[in-house]
Amino acid sequence: MDARLILLSVKFANALIECFDAIFPGITIALASKPMAVICHAPWLLVSADVVRGRRLTSYYTIQDDIRNAGGEWLDQEVVEDGNLVTSRQPSDLPALNQAMLTLFAGMPAEQR
Repeated sequence: MDARLILLSVKFANALIECFDAIFPGITIALASKPMAVICHAPWLLVSADVVRGRRLTSYYTIQDDIRNAGGEWLDQEVVEDGNLVTSRQPSDLPALNQAMLTLFAGMPAEQR
């Protein structure tokens, strides 16, 4: 199975956003068809790629307004699962993210978890 894990600090996320044209087509394609785990400030990339509208997700609290303004539903939870996307808030949530990510990447449907 092909899957994606995106881990970003705020500094690195800002640098990637500056390279929008080179990076975001791949994120858009991947999110449309591949399991993806995203944590901390990495949802900024999803916002910039315009793929959060109608999705439920979490992130580091400082970007919750960006997610909402992009049409996403931001939740303050360790892990939020929405189809092929699993998101988490911060490094202290990694144990919960790891479990959800491994289950998602293994292909187990959410209703069976």
